[in-house]
Amino acid sequence: MDLTEITSPSFLKNLDREQLLELAEDIRKFLIEKCSVTGGHIGPNLGVVELTIALHRCFDSPNDKIIWDVGHQSYVHKILTGRACQFDSIRQYKGLCGFPKMNESEHDVWETGHSSTSLSAAMGMAAARDIKGESNYVLPVIGDGALTGGMALEALNHIGHEKTNMIVILNDNEMSIAPNVGALHTVLGKLRTAGKYNTAKDELEYILKRIPAIGGKVAAAAERVKDSLKYLLVTGVFFEELGFTYLGPVDGHDFTELERNFQYAKKTEGPVLLHVITKKGKGYLPAEHDKIGTWHGTGPYKIETGDFVKSVSKAPSWSGLVAETVRTLAREDRRIAAITPAMPVGSKLESFAAEFPDRFFDVGIAEQHAATMAAGLATQGMKPFLAIYSTFLQRAYDQVLHDISRQNLNVFIGIDRAGLVGADGETHQGVFDIAFLRHLPNLVIMMPKDENEGQHMVKTAIEYNAGPIALRYPRGNGLGVPLDTELQTIPIGTWEVLREGSDVAVVTFGTTIPMALQAAEKLKTKGISVKVINARFIKPMDTAMLSELLSTGMPFITLEEAVLAGGFGSAVLEYANDHHYSTNQIKRMGIPDRFIEHGSVDELMTELGLTADHLVDELEEMFYDQVSERERLG
Repeated sequence: MDLTEITSPSFLKNLDREQLLELAEDIRKFLIEKCSVTGGHIGPNLGVVELTIALHRCFDSPNDKIIWDVGHQSYVHKILTGRACQFDSIRQYKGLCGFPKMNESEHDVWETGHSSTSLSAAMGMAAARDIKGESNYVLPVIGDGALTGGMALEALNHIGHEKTNMIVILNDNEMSIAPNVGALHTVLGKLRTAGKYNTAKDELEYILKRIPAIGGKVAAAAERVKDSLKYLLVTGVFFEELGFTYLGPVDGHDFTELERNFQYAKKTEGPVLLHVITKKGKGYLPAEHDKIGTWHGTGPYKIETGDFVKSVSKAPSWSGLVAETVRTLAREDRRIAAITPAMPVGSKLESFAAEFPDRFFDVGIAEQHAATMAAGLATQGMKPFLAIYSTFLQRAYDQVLHDISRQNLNVFIGIDRAGLVGADGETHQGVFDIAFLRHLPNLVIMMPKDENEGQHMVKTAIEYNAGPIALRYPRGNGLGVPLDTELQTIPIGTWEVLREGSDVAVVTFGTTIPMALQAAEKLKTKGISVKVINARFIKPMDTAMLSELLSTGMPFITLEEAVLAGGFGSAVLEYANDHHYSTNQIKRMGIPDRFIEHGSVDELMTELGLTADHLVDELEEMFYDQVSERERLG
């Protein structure tokens, strides 16, 4: 069928089994074709085609609340709710969002891009329903990886305690982004192989009901027999002990099984957990055969071969450069251990894990645990490297504050994907970490101008033994500069002058340094001399160099690919004010006080006015303003 003609999921209720199968096939072909051009989360969405169709067929969205945990598996939901016609623009600038988005559709009842939030949101929605005396169904869909998140376990505990009417769909594909780890994953593995439990329980209940005069002690004994059977066939029955009625495991690609269990769940009082087994990447062999998470989210690819279409770059990826430098140093320094919260592939730690399996820890989707575990390692003389995306570090803020910084422990935090990340949009932009880390005592924050300085900063972080230290680095590849063969430490809190100038200055760091140098070169042709300072240490700042700059009265701009509120520019203004320098000659450029949606990084930077041309205009205006002021004063 023509998927672009769908306006509402209500048509699903009129389809027969053959038509449902055809629809599932059409959706898979559509997704494979569209994502081959735009990129996107192809693996998760191919895995939930039948599940999403069955949900919309058996329930009535948006009255019934379907809540997608993480949200990267919501493409099928978007198609069935009338957005197939927009798929050419998915994850593109001003186009369809790759995650649920309330302003796109009334069927998107919850926005998310981080894992493990659906159950708490569902509890809130269910509580509101009950307070208002309504009767709709609340249906969070959570993956087995997201279920390991502490927030999800907190919500399960509360839902079971309150005996809230809710149908939790556990989408179990044995993977999140990378293969799942942990004891709970093992429990789910046992449940996957224990499908006979529900059948055996039903048969036992039938037999017991046939026994005449079964009451009192006999009934109690029968319940104990059922409990014994439960523990015999499903070791640990985790969910039932939390107060849920457990259904499953169910084949997540079988419409009959899905719909039968949904109907049974509807009739069950209290919280129900329906355990659905799906195949990530189903219907596209390269994605189906993926064992390490490569096809979780991709760029464009060739449908026929599964080969990715990538821009050619001889420069190393930032994640790879940092991880490989850590691995090199770990060969000589047994203090070094690496920790990641479910991102060994994205953080490029596979080689470290292979070479040092006893010093590598993938803790699953558990950022808070990862941070405090790193702190625990540090108390015992280890040097933990915590590799974590900027957007996910937000989830471990209190642990960085309370457990790492407050105790002044030697933890090395690698803040990956720092700055704008592009297509994943507002939930993933790594622009807040400076603002939420800068005010923490004891913590050093640095960012390199290129990959050569980056490798020296890794060395600096490993050798630094006076407390926690964080290294920010962006998504993508470096600049392709030559790499020194011998690693060196950089004095903490030192900046460097990249270009001398006498009229105006730019104080910046990291990804915006090339922009500053381009602007300086353009202004040179206009007779304006621009000084460019690499403020590679965001904290502590090089107060000697900053004081010298402020003393000259030279106008300057602080430039950062991060939020202005509480950011690096704010730190410069605070210093100038506290030390009685004039702040009139200082301007700040950075991310404004709003969330930045999806699009390419270049498109977003242009929208935000963070370009070399805009910087030229700002510097030129400051220069002529100062010239005019001097002329006015004579």
